[in-house]
Amino acid sequence: MHIDHPFPFDPTYGYDQETLFSLKAPEGPADFASFWKETYEKALQIPPQIEWRQVKSFNPDFTVDEIEFDSLDGVRIGGWVTMPIDGQFDYGLVVGHGYGGRDAPHFAKSAVTIAPCARGFHRSARPDIPNESLRHVLHGIGSRETYVHRGCVADLWCAATALIELYPQTADKLHYHGVSFGGGIGALALPWDKRFRRACLDIPSFGNHPLRVQMPCVGSGEAVRLLYQKHPEIMDVLAYFDSATAARHIKIPVLMAAALFDPAVPPPGQFSVNNGLAGLKELFVRQLAHFEHPIEVRESAQIDARLEQWWKS
Repeated sequence: MHIDHPFPFDPTYGYDQETLFSLKAPEGPADFASFWKETYEKALQIPPQIEWRQVKSFNPDFTVDEIEFDSLDGVRIGGWVTMPIDGQFDYGLVVGHGYGGRDAPHFAKSAVTIAPCARGFHRSARPDIPNESLRHVLHGIGSRETYVHRGCVADLWCAATALIELYPQTADKLHYHGVSFGGGIGALALPWDKRFRRACLDIPSFGNHPLRVQMPCVGSGEAVRLLYQKHPEIMDVLAYFDSATAARHIKIPVLMAAALFDPAVPPPGQFSVNNGLAGLKELFVRQLAHFEHPIEVRESAQIDARLEQWWKS
């Protein structure tokens, strides 16, 4: 399918679907798993120190609460908790956001949902962390311990801790949903946290960094690509934050969506995540993503419809 676009590069990057399925997820450093397991244990030991308060909801079918809780390195995270107005829910849901941040809650039928803002963005804004993706993606990239994505992964774990503390019945029926940035950060979070039972990773970022740094794009990967040209040693850090490598360790069922055409998150990275998934998976192939088009709207609606059944399977 030909798609007219304004970009100075091909958003398919010359990959057809067959070639995309042949891509391998990087194996990663020998201590990839131990690094993330140790980070998870540190995050799990943090008392959430929850503060929350009900606010006016613009959706008459749900209640909305603002929430704050503690995360790794003493960072305070803000977000929202939503619940059906009748107080009845079937499962808990942690929802990651795209690299534009999040300025509103997330609503999901039959779920009590926590929608945290990753450190630096909106309700988790801080003067010491950039709130714009092209700068945020480079913050602390000098080492794996200081790279901001390590903290963003911990923010999801700490959000799960906060939700379970508020609603203990979600402890054995907790799911994760992440799109774009939230898909990539979610992939890094899922393997080590056994509290999650199912997930949806939709057009996930940060897959297959060795390929990504070769591909121009209009997303955060462009800032990384340009920095890599001057400082190729950053690959030593990026190797620990590769969502495709992490996918090799994800054993829970994953509903995956990957696009054939995407100017912001190169498709080879997305399909590398899918190809690396180690457990049960279901793939929805998007024709395009991160590009305003009726096809994108239709495909997003199809994924949302599938999710209603997926979470209850």
